Amino acid sequence: MHRRTWLLLPAGVSLLAGLDAALLLLEVPAPVDAAHLPTAHGILMVLGFLGTLISLERAVALRSPWAYAAPALLGAGGVMLAAGPRLLGQALLIDGLVAFLAIAVLLGGRQGDGATAVEVLAVSHALAAAILWTRLEVSALLPLLVGFVVWTIAAERVELARLTLGRGADHRLLVLAAVYAAGSATALLSPAIGSRLAALTLVALCAWLPRHDVARHTIRSRGLPRFSAAAMLAAWGWLAVAALTWLAIGPPTGRASYDIVVHGVFLGFAMSMVLAHAPVILPAVIRRPLPYRAFLWLPLVVLHVALAARVAGDVSGIDRLWQAGGVGTVTALLLLPVTAITSVLLGPNTSRREPAPVPQKVHT
Repeated sequence: MHRRTWLLLPAGVSLLAGLDAALLLLEVPAPVDAAHLPTAHGILMVLGFLGTLISLERAVALRSPWAYAAPALLGAGGVMLAAGPRLLGQALLIDGLVAFLAIAVLLGGRQGDGATAVEVLAVSHALAAAILWTRLEVSALLPLLVGFVVWTIAAERVELARLTLGRGADHRLLVLAAVYAAGSATALLSPAIGSRLAALTLVALCAWLPRHDVARHTIRSRGLPRFSAAAMLAAWGWLAVAALTWLAIGPPTGRASYDIVVHGVFLGFAMSMVLAHAPVILPAVIRRPLPYRAFLWLPLVVLHVALAARVAGDVSGIDRLWQAGGVGTVTALLLLPVTAITSVLLGPNTSRREPAPVPQKVHT
């Protein structure tokens, strides 16, 4: 096992703690009935889990030993939040995001394009959210947390679609991200205006970028390219639903609207993109292949079916359906590491020749 693989373990702790908190919020039995977990649920999932994973990939890209401080600190922050010491966890998250921002700035200086500038802006959203979480509730930080996840992923997709997007794509992405940043900042003072401005930029992003994504073509392939394409196209669909809902209602305050916006972005969009990219990016991090196998579809299908059931339960007011859908999404996220680890341990898939994977931004 490569030494940096161990940095995935604290991300796993954040994931497990966040999922335990999700079960508590659903008011169903959970392995750990800790009162402090539900209030940290969103931060554990977005900064503790996703933040650690994304910063680890960027640290690999920078190829500087100090860069691994970012995932190490973010992972430690998530572990502290899971254990209970909130102030220590907050401090570690902030320190980790400062290191992450330094990585993003250096990578941006190395590449000098609009997409990497957007990545700097995305990490700045996460850092602002972590700092403000010391004073504000997580619900007030929604535009900042959404901005971190969405613009990080959008920047990567633009890098991969430059040939089909044509000249000016970086500039368009940077303008959209800057307008979103203005909206997320405004939302702190005027939630109704700022949230709608942020949502409008996401609607514009969904109307533009997916039309040029390579996934629209590779969905007709087979094996890994088709799997990754299905996950990406489903992700864009959920982001569009969340963005349109957010634009229509403004700050989501009711359970149904909050569920659609929050889980549409962080489950339907972000986690589906994680599933799409994992078979290519994870091997670059752990230096072991993650061969494509048909059972990798299991967490993807369960995730989207369960999320649809959760939203249907919200809209219809059927609590049992809402809870069943919520438990289903927890199950899907538990299946993600299980299927990935199983595929790694089984070794190369020799049953048939695998098609070439969808190109991804991988650094070794």
